[in-house]
Amino acid sequence: MRKLQTAVLISGRGSNMMALVEASRAADYPAEIACVVSNKPDAKGVQFAAANGIATKVFDHKAFPNREAFEQALDNYLRSMKVEAIALAGFMRVLTAGFINGWDGRIINIHPSLLPSYKGLHTHERAIADGAKVHGCSVHLVTQELDGGPVLLQAEVPVLAVDTPDALAARVLTEEHRIYPQALALLSNRLIAETP
Repeated sequence: MRKLQTAVLISGRGSNMMALVEASRAADYPAEIACVVSNKPDAKGVQFAAANGIATKVFDHKAFPNREAFEQALDNYLRSMKVEAIALAGFMRVLTAGFINGWDGRIINIHPSLLPSYKGLHTHERAIADGAKVHGCSVHLVTQELDGGPVLLQAEVPVLAVDTPDALAARVLTEEHRIYPQALALLSNRLIAETP
C-alpha cells in the first residue's frame, strides 16, 4: 500500500504529532511520517520523534537573517526528504505566501476553535469570555489567509459554566488527537488518488 510521505512541523511538545505518528503505524493508514521538523531546538516533540525512529531536523528561525531564508532552508530539506504533504502541529510560525504556494493544497493545520470563529491565538479564553456554549477544533487546509483555508474536519465540545481556559483546552485537545489523524488520512487518500 502506498503511503503519502508527510512532514510534521512542530514548535513544542508535539502532542498532535504523536497522535499522527501513532495513527501512521497502522498498516492500512495512508500516510507515513517521513520527518518531524521544529523551529525550536528545545522542542520536546523532537525527542519523541527521534526515539521512534523518525528523521528529525531543527531549523532555529532565529539563526536565519529573515523569514524567506528560514523557509528556503525548510523547503529544501522537505523536498530532499521526498515529502508530499505537511501537517502543522503546534508550529508557531506564520508561513509566507511564497512557501504556501509551493505546497498548494498539501499543507494542513489543526486549530483549537470551530473555524471561522476564533482565528488566531487565545481561542479558549475568548470562547469563555464570549459565553460560548460550544467550542472545539478544526483541521483546515492552509492558505494565505491565517486560519482561513477550507475546513476538512471539526469536532465540538461543550463549554461548561465552571470551565477555565486550561480545562476547556484539555477537552479540545482530546478531540484534536482524534480528528487530526482522520483529516490527514482524508488528505492523503485524495492526494494519492490524484497522483499518476
